[in-house]
Amino acid sequence: MRKNIVFFSGAGMSAESGINTFRDSGGLWEQYSIEEIATPQAWKLNPTLVTEFYNQRRKQIIETNPNAAHKLIAELQNTFTVHVITQNIDDLHERAGSRDVLHLHGNIRFAKSSGPNPESKYYPISGWKLTESDLCSEGFRLRPHVVWFGESVPNFDQAIELIEKADYFVVIGTSLQVYPAANLVHFCKSESQKYIIDPHVDSFQIPSDFIRIPANAISGVKELNNLLMNSL
Repeated sequence: MRKNIVFFSGAGMSAESGINTFRDSGGLWEQYSIEEIATPQAWKLNPTLVTEFYNQRRKQIIETNPNAAHKLIAELQNTFTVHVITQNIDDLHERAGSRDVLHLHGNIRFAKSSGPNPESKYYPISGWKLTESDLCSEGFRLRPHVVWFGESVPNFDQAIELIEKADYFVVIGTSLQVYPAANLVHFCKSESQKYIIDPHVDSFQIPSDFIRIPANAISGVKELNNLLMNSL
């Protein structure tokens, strides 16, 4: 029987493809505060600014390619039952070939209603532009399919269910500072093998049963792949 492996990826996973994180200097994020472009209040105050910001973000993501770590994770599907839980709003895991990807914070390639039932339906965006005239089936303006600060995380319970069944649980490229997502590391069963990959992992506050791999995503996933193959 195939073993279940669950990957939990964060911004460091996509950084090696050239996608900026909130903490990077330069790039799109530095031009605005979180309150201006990543909260429900920002949307109510200036939906045009928020839409344009995510249009530019979407354009950057479309022009970006999956890196070797994304591809190695997809290749592990040949040996394991692989689930990916990601905090990232890009679709690089899918484009690398991963078939089972759960987006905790949304997927920028989709839009959802700005009305009272935003999670009832997601609308694929053709190209990189979302416009003021793009409406949901109930006539409300479409907004980016992104979970903003202050909003609930619709897929959180589903993520817990996946992690509880993991034989191997691997955290990659996240500082575990964004909640409630950071709490997910505590839902692993005690007998599962747990790994965390990040260049700064030695400074993280994480459970003691995690094997630390102090490396970036590409180098760390290569090292992990060797460990997994040797454990079979």
